[in-house]
Amino acid sequence: MGAVNVLVVEDEDAIREMLGMVLEQAEFTVHSAADTQQAQVLMNESFPDLILLDWMLPGLSGIEWARRLKKDKAYSDIPIIMLTARGEEEDKIRGLDFGADDYITKPFSPRELVARIRAVLRRSSKFGKSERIELGGIALYTDEHRVTIADHPVVLSPTEYRLLEFFLTHPDKVYSRSQLLDQVWGRSSFIEERTVDVHIRRLRKILAEHDREEMIQTVRGFGYRFSEQV
Repeated sequence: MGAVNVLVVEDEDAIREMLGMVLEQAEFTVHSAADTQQAQVLMNESFPDLILLDWMLPGLSGIEWARRLKKDKAYSDIPIIMLTARGEEEDKIRGLDFGADDYITKPFSPRELVARIRAVLRRSSKFGKSERIELGGIALYTDEHRVTIADHPVVLSPTEYRLLEFFLTHPDKVYSRSQLLDQVWGRSSFIEERTVDVHIRRLRKILAEHDREEMIQTVRGFGYRFSEQV
């Protein structure tokens, strides 16, 4: 998907900082504003690929700003995800009618938030094209959720797919088990680190069927590296 610039508009400092940390960990570029006036200034400096927008803001409300942006040709194509404590169906429908592309209700998990953002980006005109990630003859097609090795289709579980996608997009770097847990399973997950080893073994077994098991390398005392350099 490449570098993605996300504008976070949230008036509560703690939530704004938390959102920034979660999105930066997911490798998004993040710009933050406490209200729509600050957000407009930031947009003039750096055009965002997506706006994460709180419903209730001081001054001009988030929902009203979203409505104005969608009417402005310069900004109408920017996807907007509304972030709000409002959980009623009527409010959700109103938010979508006013121009929001999606709607996430507090409280939410970081993993859900990142997944929603990526899903909205895939539907947008800028990122909607099929993305093919390839390394060492392994090709992953993100929009089709499909993997091939040397042009042969491979069947993976959802977790194996996410693990392989992370490895393919972060080659030649060493990651600890806890880092892999955060990136693949999500920070809110209560899974033991040994679960990582189980899924690594499963993924290695699949790669071994195509003579590529050595691409997952154990770095003793640290964790795992994915590389075509053996």
